Amino acid sequence: MISAASQFHASVVADHYDELDVFYRELWGEHVHHGLWVNGQESPEIAVRHLVDVVAKEAQINPGDQVIDIGCGYGAAARQLARHYGAEVTAITLSSAQHAYALSVTAGTNPTYLIADWLTTDFSQRFEAAIAIESSEHMPDRDEFFRRAYKVLEAGGRFVVCAWLSGDAPSSLEAAWLLQPICDEGRIPHLPNLDELVASAKAAGFEVVNSQDCTRAVRRTWGIIFSRMICSLLTDSRYRAFLRDPRRRNRIFALTVVRLWLAYRVGAMRYGIITFERQK
Repeated sequence: MISAASQFHASVVADHYDELDVFYRELWGEHVHHGLWVNGQESPEIAVRHLVDVVAKEAQINPGDQVIDIGCGYGAAARQLARHYGAEVTAITLSSAQHAYALSVTAGTNPTYLIADWLTTDFSQRFEAAIAIESSEHMPDRDEFFRRAYKVLEAGGRFVVCAWLSGDAPSSLEAAWLLQPICDEGRIPHLPNLDELVASAKAAGFEVVNSQDCTRAVRRTWGIIFSRMICSLLTDSRYRAFLRDPRRRNRIFALTVVRLWLAYRVGAMRYGIITFERQK
């Protein structure tokens, strides 16, 4: 397992997304997660929605199901589940900027958005399904992350985790120049490999239903983000001003985008969609 040089409090993760809010939305869009390309011809907008469709299928979400979205970002996945699958979604994020944006674009009361830390917030209700799309990486206690998901799920409920993962045997150079800096700069306490992630889930009581290595289908994301970032740096003075400002705590993430693109290309990073189930 690859770990950051220091541990990050939830407030540091929230600060990362709050300070980079405008850039995330402009470069990435409402879906702050990878796209999933099937034939390689899809637009990025279709690819990100396709990933959510795969998650919904794996979670076996039906109309009326109560679903918890752990680390919902701008709420785009939660809105897709509510609109197209008829789910009743509770969506949580650490970021006040993300929460405000989600509220601004949502009509009605479904999804329900909360500013909350998954590791310290108790839920009295039970859910038929839980999803975590690229949020497990920010959890300093992976075992507690899974224990809480197990606790809130109904018997037979599924938990689908889309996870950034370390390769099984990264070289010392890959760890030192790519993976550990990605953890430090991206506010990621730990980057486990697939076996380590699954072990934590099993320790919480989950059974593995399905495990998909989607690295090749998602890695195109980072080339697109990198190209958009370079274009914005060349044409938009706000981006250049942000990078030059020493007061900006998260400006290093521009370099992290390059590291992520390279880490996927050399195989140091993997991407998994893993489906767990709470046994009846």
